Amino acid sequence: MSSLLWEIQSKGRIGTKLPDSDVPEYEMEGYLPDGMMRVSDNGLPCVAEHQVVRHFVEISSQNHHVDKGFYPLGSCTMKYNPKLSERLAGLSGFTKLHPLTPTQYIQGALKLMAHLGELLCKIGGMDDITMQPAAGAQGEFTGLMIIREYHRAQGNPRKKVIIPDSSHGTNPASIVFSGWKPVEIKSDSSGKIDLEALKPHLDEDLAALMVTNPNTLGIFESDIKKVAEMLHSVDAQLYMDGANMNALLGIARPGDFGVDAIHYNLHKTFSTPHGGGGPGSGPVAVKEHLRPFLPEPKITFQNGKYSFQTDNKDSIGKLQAFWGAFAVMVKAYAYILTVGADGLKKISQDAVINSNYLCSILSEHYELTYNETPMHEFVLSGEFLKEYGVKTLDVAKRLLDYGFHAPTIYFPLIVHEALMIEPTETETKETLDAFAKAMIEIKQEAEQDPEKLKQAPINTPVRRLNEVEANKNPRITWWDLNE
Repeated sequence: MSSLLWEIQSKGRIGTKLPDSDVPEYEMEGYLPDGMMRVSDNGLPCVAEHQVVRHFVEISSQNHHVDKGFYPLGSCTMKYNPKLSERLAGLSGFTKLHPLTPTQYIQGALKLMAHLGELLCKIGGMDDITMQPAAGAQGEFTGLMIIREYHRAQGNPRKKVIIPDSSHGTNPASIVFSGWKPVEIKSDSSGKIDLEALKPHLDEDLAALMVTNPNTLGIFESDIKKVAEMLHSVDAQLYMDGANMNALLGIARPGDFGVDAIHYNLHKTFSTPHGGGGPGSGPVAVKEHLRPFLPEPKITFQNGKYSFQTDNKDSIGKLQAFWGAFAVMVKAYAYILTVGADGLKKISQDAVINSNYLCSILSEHYELTYNETPMHEFVLSGEFLKEYGVKTLDVAKRLLDYGFHAPTIYFPLIVHEALMIEPTETETKETLDAFAKAMIEIKQEAEQDPEKLKQAPINTPVRRLNEVEANKNPRITWWDLNE
């Protein structure tokens, strides 16, 4: 494990020499309230520049990232991020734009955002879009607020929104934040929406149903058009969580099977960085009847110029300080234009092939609870490993020793000891074979040496933590570690 900077410091050592101050010094006593003045050394490490560089390079090599290895995270497409898109987003003409620059000076940026929105609408079979939402969860909230305003305009804001029991964890939270009550319905034996379970909820209090399609089991909701018809019979709306759009590009358009609103995850489907490499972006596209309620400001094109529209009285309003995660939009736009329409379809086809290939191998060694043909991801169960005193968590930890990031575990909740795996289209057969080999060897280890497995990871810079203790008392600073 790497040393801490405080352990390699030497008092008085500096990384750079600053010029002498050319302004007078003043004592701050009397200007700041008592208790706000530091009375001791600030505790920062005294290190040379090359020590700092080497320290963080070493740490970065220990971290797992998409440029280093495979991320089989189900329902959170973690595909390789093309460097071309990164370089284009880093062009000074983009990075030096201030969001409050007058529109006559940013016509190119506005055109990019508008054209990206048009492409996303075409990909999804929708009629209009907002690029503002900063991530998928904010996209959900935005879509639901648009639907809420639609119902309010009809004279009945309604009371409830339905979610399947396999839905994403953010779905019920978004429903509550939007002022509705979440109502869960059970999946049928095939892992899809149970139409009979849906029927009793079809009344004037139902605002919408939120669905991910393919769902979180990786199974396509084959009755989705019927679901849409049932909802529309009581003027309820069908909202689609677009987390799994990586399975549908160029193959099926949500708008064609009855979806009224959908959010896209640019940081999943359109290959822009996740998490610490983010931020994310969650544009929301809608059908024509929901167009009036889109957030403002909205990009419009009139008299040969792009501008922001801000005078729509039916709009749900503004979502954040400015116009959205612009750099993420540049990367997604570059990605879509680079691969083209045929390339988008090939992406989904390859994602589905990779998933089915891996599933066909691993389902012979782990349980496949719902035996439907998966699309871009699949969910295995490690429930049978309990016979050896081993849990899915142990499998996930041991994968780290093989150089793989763990898949999503314990989700969806309807699969006990779930292992949710999505290989994406960017991984090679050799990588998939190596991952399958690791999973099979871990299963054999569970049968032959379960105690060793329960100690994993063994070869990582940090061994297994007490997760309950780590959550309750995180030790994330150097003074915590020195206690």
